Amino acid sequence: MQKSALQKYNLPDVPGVYLFKKGRKILYIGKATNLRDRVRSYFDDDLIATRGPRVVDMVTMSDRISHETTPTVLEALVREAALIRLHRPSANVEGKDDKTFLYAVVTEEEIPRVLVLRGKDIDFKAKNASDGQKLKAFYGPFPSGTQLREGLRLIRRIFPFFDTEKPIGTKSKHQAAKIEFNTQIKQYPRVFSVKDYGRTIRHVMLFLSGRGKELRIVLEKEMHQAAKEERFEDASAARRELFALDHIQDVSLIKDERLDDAREKQGSARIEAYDTAHLSGTNAIGVMAVIDAGTLVKSAYRTFRIRGMQKNDDIASLKEILSRRLRHAEWSLPQAIVVDGGTTHKKAAETVLKDVGISIPVVAVVKDERHRPREVIGAQRARVSEADAVLANSEAHRFSLAKHRAARTRSLRK
Repeated sequence: MQKSALQKYNLPDVPGVYLFKKGRKILYIGKATNLRDRVRSYFDDDLIATRGPRVVDMVTMSDRISHETTPTVLEALVREAALIRLHRPSANVEGKDDKTFLYAVVTEEEIPRVLVLRGKDIDFKAKNASDGQKLKAFYGPFPSGTQLREGLRLIRRIFPFFDTEKPIGTKSKHQAAKIEFNTQIKQYPRVFSVKDYGRTIRHVMLFLSGRGKELRIVLEKEMHQAAKEERFEDASAARRELFALDHIQDVSLIKDERLDDAREKQGSARIEAYDTAHLSGTNAIGVMAVIDAGTLVKSAYRTFRIRGMQKNDDIASLKEILSRRLRHAEWSLPQAIVVDGGTTHKKAAETVLKDVGISIPVVAVVKDERHRPREVIGAQRARVSEADAVLANSEAHRFSLAKHRAARTRSLRK
């Protein structure tokens, strides 16, 4: 398959799964935070050096691509695993030992637990774990154990489930302490009944099987039925779950995918991202976060105390931070700069760069009213992926808030 053939597929820049095919035969299944950028990467000139001959052969043999979009990166993760298990594509499984893959499993108990097990610890025919534990269901294989564990952590925020080492009810001080702690932070069910917990587990199983659309239909039916029966608390709970499914903050999964890509493909862009935090014009702090080859480079992070600002002025703060940063000739220059805001912030940064005679493309990440990324401006021209831009922006925001909290705490102590 040639790169020119990609144009007819009109791949979107949203999360989802993609399938390389030869005729009707599926050769490879993958997931993406950005379908367009991810699939295009398979046609880079240095593909054989970065991904190996197996992937090169797969791309050469393929004659078509199909894809499915998903609302979130998390749903792309579980959908990829479900499709790999269903189709067993050669490029996904050949030369790999099933026993090394990780699976999410649900135990067959009155109070089921959701656990992570390696294939070698599962008897798939008998539906048993190696310790004799009966299994209600298993999901996978998941190519990335890190992403599976992070995915389960995100799912548990919406549908709290138990993941204890031993069955619930086992007398163990260590387990009792874990249950008490996780219940307090809402990772385990706070108000418990076997019936309600069974409902939660059914929802978790639907999600892990890659049936997010079906889960939404179930939740909508539960919400309407509860409202009809005037069980308003249950209706509200279902509504919250529906909202949470569509607004999962899965930046951590984007980070994990970028790290996995970096291991395969070195030479990704070095990006600097800038953000500010302030409280009523005081304790104003600006930060610079850096990612290089998809990896967070925390040793290169920098903090700037804003000096020239009298009131909350994001544009003035950005100009001051960037001007001071560019005075440091000893710091490596990035391939792109990411700013938090829209066209106005982008132009402000470009003005500073022009004044000092440095040509670096600027990318702006526009947020919605809930401070979620809504639009990325200038990523294509800067030759960086939107996923990398969002990652850098999110990390800069996290870093600025952390630094501001620390500064505010020190101020209060004085």
